[in-house]
Amino acid sequence: MPTPVESRIRAFLAAGPYAVVGASSDREKYGNKVLRCYLQHHMEVFPINPRATEIEGLKAYPSLEALPKPIAGISVITPPKITEAVVQEAIRAGVKHIWMQPGADSPDAIRTAEAAGMEVIAGGPCLLVVLGYREHS
Repeated sequence: MPTPVESRIRAFLAAGPYAVVGASSDREKYGNKVLRCYLQHHMEVFPINPRATEIEGLKAYPSLEALPKPIAGISVITPPKITEAVVQEAIRAGVKHIWMQPGADSPDAIRTAEAAGMEVIAGGPCLLVVLGYREHS
């Protein structure tokens, strides 16, 4: 029997398309590695970064609201205070699943997302571990 977190992870990975909030053009940062992990698994993903125009060959968007289509799940790699604002934006954008990568979560962000009916993954495994990220590809 899967644990509640395992069930949320399965639902998240079945949801797509996705966005990576906090995507980075710096290949050493987790915001880039998480984006590349989605790409390695041939998942439709959009990078969100207000200061970039392109990341890993994909058009970058300044916000969830700027995306060309609705998305079901987001991975968040931002400082906790920014994550709290991201949750508000995700609610407005109709996001159903949110995966706060380790270090991005805060109790307020989790409470707000859950109160809005989102499936929340926080304080648990990193997407890179769950999907099996490969550094050199």
